[in-house]
Amino acid sequence: MQRRVRPPLLLAVGLVAVGVLAGCSSGGTATPSATATKTVTAAPSSSAPSSPASTSAAAASTPAGGATGGTGVCAASALTGSIEAGSGGAAGSTYVHLVLQNTGTATCTLQGWPGVSFVGETNGTQLGNAASEDRASAHPTVTLTAGQKAVAPLKITNAENYPSGQCDPISPDGLRVYPPGSKQSLFVAATEYTACRSTAVTVLNVQALVPEGQAAD
Repeated sequence: MQRRVRPPLLLAVGLVAVGVLAGCSSGGTATPSATATKTVTAAPSSSAPSSPASTSAAAASTPAGGATGGTGVCAASALTGSIEAGSGGAAGSTYVHLVLQNTGTATCTLQGWPGVSFVGETNGTQLGNAASEDRASAHPTVTLTAGQKAVAPLKITNAENYPSGQCDPISPDGLRVYPPGSKQSLFVAATEYTACRSTAVTVLNVQALVPEGQAAD
């Protein structure tokens, strides 16, 4: 029996086909290897940007120019006290005007009744009771520019109206005056009146402060 020999051309084609298949297997698109992901946390800013709403709110809470607004209460150190003639009063008493003048440079306000008492013995000792307050009197807020005055009518009952033993009369050096709301006082000389050392009687009665020229008594 005669053996069939494979033609050389077919063998070569087969080798080429095997090479092509091997090339396709090794030269195809490779699956990319996974890349590690690094998480970075940003450091916080030293000052977060303001939102328009928060900026508007902040602007609204701060008055223009940084001003706090309003007029302050007159300090005792910015006032000077004096006594001026009043309506004259009735039998047994005298009305005078207790005057507080703004001697400072800033506008300020006073509202209410000043604290008033006689003092004496050359050392500021209070003589008798402090003045009672006439609560029926008008008590507006008085605005004083530099140099302006506020007036409180002050009724002084004659010490002679009382028995000597009940009053214990004494000549005062003047008046101690506390502006409304103040813990600091002024001294106003007033030696022409008679005070009572005794607290059994009250010889002073004060009305609230009003603008100069508007005192009723």
